[in-house]
Amino acid sequence: MPSLFSDDWMVDFGNAWNDEPELGDALAKIGFNSVIGYGFDGDTQPLGYVDVQGGYVTSAGAYDGQAVNWDLRASPADWEKWCSKGIGMMALGLAYTSGKLKFKTGDYGAMIKNPAMAGPFIKSFTVMGRVPRS
Repeated sequence: MPSLFSDDWMVDFGNAWNDEPELGDALAKIGFNSVIGYGFDGDTQPLGYVDVQGGYVTSAGAYDGQAVNWDLRASPADWEKWCSKGIGMMALGLAYTSGKLKFKTGDYGAMIKNPAMAGPFIKSFTVMGRVPRS
């Protein structure tokens, strides 16, 4: 099984994203376009990325230097917890305010105030948990 945020894992995550109506379909309704990087706290750059155009992932893989609109970081233990259990709105707020989930790039406040973005963002953690990882 691929490791979290590896090239293969990110491709599988992108496919799982596109298969989940509460992500792709929901974000397509608002014309969501962004490159989202994922990685671990303390790393200089993301490990993996998804490029989302019109709500759907059009490419994904190991991060290779492209500009990101969102760069999400947390410890490996926290990522594993959220992948295993998902995350709700209150837990997300706590993770953000406690510094467990960091937005190196991107506006958490604007995202969380927009239900059309917040719901799919929370759903993305559940979808992460569906992707096998070592």
